[in-house]
Amino acid sequence: MVMQDWSETDLVSVIYFVKRSGVFLETSAAKIESLRGAVPLSHFFLRQRVCPGDLVLDATCGNGLDTLLLAVLAGEGGRVWGFDIQPHAIAATRELLEREGRLAQVELVEASHDRLCEFVPAGLKAAVFNLGYLPGGQTSLITCPESTVSAIGQAAALLKPAGIITISLYTGHQGGPEEALAVESWGASLAPKDFNVWCSRQLNRPGIAPYLILVERIR
Repeated sequence: MVMQDWSETDLVSVIYFVKRSGVFLETSAAKIESLRGAVPLSHFFLRQRVCPGDLVLDATCGNGLDTLLLAVLAGEGGRVWGFDIQPHAIAATRELLEREGRLAQVELVEASHDRLCEFVPAGLKAAVFNLGYLPGGQTSLITCPESTVSAIGQAAALLKPAGIITISLYTGHQGGPEEALAVESWGASLAPKDFNVWCSRQLNRPGIAPYLILVERIR
């Protein structure tokens, strides 16, 4: 397969893994991500649900890789909102989006994710939360249970039917276990007639390995 035959989704998968870990598998049809870790599993589900024209949210921009994936999946007719409380994270995300020609469809908001309902309308197809601290940033600056649960609750209220929230959780740093417990407790409280909530862990990794919670709105 030559590069001109690749779809945008294939290309962003390669871009993501070259920059993040360099790990990907090759099949006869396309470049397929390894599913090692919470973030690649999150991306797998996002590619199943997000379509051109959708409204989507990256609640924790970080270095912009999730935001870029959402922008590619939603296409020029879609809309992406990206939040981060750290100015240099917003700047890094903006730079990446500009370089990849995806900035026009993205609204970047330098604010805590627990203010997302002030900026984001109802009808979201997907929301992404990659919790913990910014890779390469100050490890003392972390997401915390109160604002995270508030933000996830707001995102759930904005989801359309069949919309999803992916939440990557990290328990290997101070404050991480408490935040993970708060998120799990929130997910367990959702009415099963309205939401499906899944918790996915890798059984062959250490107990502190990142894991994913997936929330799907039913109605």
